[in-house]
Amino acid sequence: MGIGGNRLIGPFFIDGNLNGDKYLDLLNNYIIPAIQNNGQLPHNLWFQQDGAPPHYDRRVRGLLDATFHNRWIGRGGFIEWPARSPDLSPLDFFLWGYLKSRVYVCRPTNL
Repeated sequence: MGIGGNRLIGPFFIDGNLNGDKYLDLLNNYIIPAIQNNGQLPHNLWFQQDGAPPHYDRRVRGLLDATFHNRWIGRGGFIEWPARSPDLSPLDFFLWGYLKSRVYVCRPTNL
């Protein structure tokens, strides 16, 4: 899930654990098209991701270089993701609390 302008992009779900292949598919078939359908062009925005291993896949970095040029932040990107830097993550400040409020609208009856 992401934030683009004044809109949320996603969420997108996958089966199993995220790896380089699944993340590349997610970028090509869901995330980049969602950004474009949101009325934004990849060369007009900054794409940000953390340093998770699937984000560092060589093919993923190649796609991000080709799509966003020097406008992406992340491990191996034009601008490196600063380690343990929550001040750069809108997801930490907004999105996780928002998702929690949406998921728990109906309280679970059992766990």
